[in-house]
Amino acid sequence: MKVIVIPVTPFEQNCSLVICEETKTAAIVDPGGDVERILKIVEQQDVKIDKVILTHGHLDHVGGTQALARKLNAPIIGPEKEDLFWLEQLETQSQRFGFPMTLSFEPNKWLQEDDIVEVGNIKLKVLHIPGHTPGHIALYDQQSKQVIVGDILFNGG
Repeated sequence: MKVIVIPVTPFEQNCSLVICEETKTAAIVDPGGDVERILKIVEQQDVKIDKVILTHGHLDHVGGTQALARKLNAPIIGPEKEDLFWLEQLETQSQRFGFPMTLSFEPNKWLQEDDIVEVGNIKLKVLHIPGHTPGHIALYDQQSKQVIVGDILFNGG
């Protein structure tokens, strides 16, 4: 599994491009914004995006989701359904934090503990880790021993 971290939004949160190098298939995790920047990196990597994955419903992690999903014709997967109320408040969140207007949405599929999300030949196990938000998830790749954590851990925190 190859992971390219793309800091996005004024909050510089980590959006991740998860790539299966065998199949040249990829997923975008937590596209909070800066959609054109993300698309440029996807193009540079010459991969096909087959899904957009969300670890939780905060604006800085989901703000670019709808635009990317539309442009790439990719489904939106996750987070856990307990974060629905965050997704329903996106318009208010974007006004409060001075982000571009983000409309509320629901993903094509909610995730839950022990689900497996496939990205090419990569199998990411879903871990439901509430705390930062009630529906927060992490994605664990047993083969590479890597975890995509969203906002579970903060550098220096």
